[in-house]
Amino acid sequence: MTLSRDSILDAVRARPDHYDRKRLARHLGVKGDDRRDLRQTLRRLVDDGALVYTPEKTYRLADALPGVMVVNIVHIDEDGDMWADPERELKGGVQRSILIRDTNRTRDDGGALSIGHRALVRIKEREDGTAVGMVMKRLGKGAQTHMGVLHKTGTKDGKTGWRIQPVSKKARHDYGVDDVPDTLEDGAIVMFRSTRKNRGQLRLAEVRETIGNIKDERAASLISLHENDIPLGFPPAAIEQAEKATMPAIGEMGHADLRHLALLTIDPVDAKDFDDAILAEPDDNPKNPGGWSVWVAIADVAAFVTPGSALDNAAWEKGNSVYLPDRVEPMLPHELSSDLCSLRPDEDRASMLVNMTFDSGGNKTGHKFHRGIIRSRARLTYRQAQDAFEGQNGPESHDVLSELSNLYSCYKALRNARGQRQPLEIDLPERRVKVDKTGKVASIEVRDRFDAHKLVEEFMVQANVAASEALSKKGVRTLMRFHDAPERQRVSDLSDFLPALKLKFSAGDRITPGRFNRLLEQAALKDLSETVGMAVLRTQAQAIYSAEKMGHFGLNLTHYAHFTSPIRRYADLVVHRALIKAFKLGDGGTTKEEEARLTETAEHISTTERRAMVAERDAVDRYIAAYLKDRVGATFKARITGVTKFGLFVTLSETGADGLIPISELGREYFALDERTKSVIGVESGTTFKFGRQVEVKLKEATPITGGLIFDMVSKGEPGKPPKGGNRGRAGSRSGKQGSRGAKHKRKRRS
Repeated sequence: MTLSRDSILDAVRARPDHYDRKRLARHLGVKGDDRRDLRQTLRRLVDDGALVYTPEKTYRLADALPGVMVVNIVHIDEDGDMWADPERELKGGVQRSILIRDTNRTRDDGGALSIGHRALVRIKEREDGTAVGMVMKRLGKGAQTHMGVLHKTGTKDGKTGWRIQPVSKKARHDYGVDDVPDTLEDGAIVMFRSTRKNRGQLRLAEVRETIGNIKDERAASLISLHENDIPLGFPPAAIEQAEKATMPAIGEMGHADLRHLALLTIDPVDAKDFDDAILAEPDDNPKNPGGWSVWVAIADVAAFVTPGSALDNAAWEKGNSVYLPDRVEPMLPHELSSDLCSLRPDEDRASMLVNMTFDSGGNKTGHKFHRGIIRSRARLTYRQAQDAFEGQNGPESHDVLSELSNLYSCYKALRNARGQRQPLEIDLPERRVKVDKTGKVASIEVRDRFDAHKLVEEFMVQANVAASEALSKKGVRTLMRFHDAPERQRVSDLSDFLPALKLKFSAGDRITPGRFNRLLEQAALKDLSETVGMAVLRTQAQAIYSAEKMGHFGLNLTHYAHFTSPIRRYADLVVHRALIKAFKLGDGGTTKEEEARLTETAEHISTTERRAMVAERDAVDRYIAAYLKDRVGATFKARITGVTKFGLFVTLSETGADGLIPISELGREYFALDERTKSVIGVESGTTFKFGRQVEVKLKEATPITGGLIFDMVSKGEPGKPPKGGNRGRAGSRSGKQGSRGAKHKRKRRS
């Protein structure tokens, strides 16, 4: 028989790396002496370069990918599709991008894939020529790029040398660079990757990308965003959709005319978007004397961001907005976040609303969800609202005094119910870094905490509870905000530590927010509110999003979801869509595809929230370090907020800045760590430094690139007894030196 070259090529094209000569013969029905013709034809095809004969003795087309290969995820496009490059260079210099398909969204081997991950995939070629990689196994992260600042250095022969100083606090050494493009300048912020080569003791790296210059006053935010892999900007298709978006008309998409509601917005003075408006009126139901009817209106983002669209994919990828001292990296483009979805006064805006009723004691007795067009009556700041509550009426509140009076009276009732519910009440000072137009820190202030803040927060909490209860009653699976009870070991550690402060807390009793509150009340009487507040905060679990679990320990609630901030949190948009579908409120409800990936979405946005928190904290650290760099040598009042075997963490009273005192700087003796009392103790003198103690410190080093602050201890330690066992289990040494990049401990958790 005469074998067709095309039949062989078609068979190999369909299943690359599958056929050896025997399998191919069986597939083509080649028998007897015809096998010799097959062998000769295959040899000619290999010699001609049409086929590749692999080490496994199988065949594939010369321009085809291996049937199974390792890839690196390098890109997520505007449609949310992942693309990868082969990890190893292909024969003949072939370059192919591979579309990744992962059928196991909640992988048992480490979670969802993202940029930077490696995976073992099985390759399939589509008729349109697209190579599709079906994920078989996730292999972790590939070769990582890092961020650093490029510096010129001199060399022995007088030539210019270059080094990269990593921006991460965790980095312990600089890198040398051999090949630097002529366009790069001293101070360039670059992405680099280790070459795994050395020049003497110096590790070498290669520059992969340039993203800015450290001389830019706003470099702190730029570094923090890039270092934490925060997606910047939006794909062109998402921007185009945002620019074309228009307000729905009354009756369109299920929006009723609710412009008669006397809703108000109350926000920070520097707020750029207003995603919630509120109204409280005495309930006219005679069966609810002294009760209240409360409306909470939230921007209807679902009216503009449809499931699976380019806008939706971009918002999902970001997960949430990121708020830095000098900028916001929004989850949605400006056309939506600060325009069409911002509830600006005297403008028609699409809204999702919940109407809740409360009895005279502030207990919620009912709720109902609506979708409509609203028109806010006024925009007030927290300060302006507070002034009105206190009888100091300004021009902004003059026309809405009745509405404000009702809001405050209703809040008093809700506050009473909140007191009976006993949510966790940790009230630590929160500091705000104010940056001027040039990017320099103008001031660091403690945020005001008014009844106006607490009023809005309580209304939002009640709206979130209503959303969770409404969907749960309908049997609808959606994203819940889950906050677990503290781990028993953390509570036990707290119980062991408190006797050193002459406070008691039994770890064996049932743990409730109310018990923590009573402890905090005792601490306040001893002027230990901040010390014990931080200790209690560290016992708490991290709040996450979940499609399976319910309950919020900190708020002491069995039902809680995020409904009130869809402009800046993707979770809220998911909940809005679930409400739209469950209560038949028009177009834009949850799709089957969204329901199928709820668990993946919960994991993803829990991760994006954590990375946003780290980026926000890192940016503040860098701005404060820049603010303090000219005050090296100055002394500050501080509090010990962390005790470890390598040093003490302190928080400055003036700015809230955190820094490290290396253990070697405490004195000329060894210091042992006592984990039970959260203190370090000199093994010879018994000199003791305890968690929570107020001290005076001297700034030794400020590094704006990393945000690291290093201090010397000025205050003397408290007298005490040397630990038993001499210097065994020592925490430091006379000569030991610690790295100067510093470290941070987490102070705030989001609810």
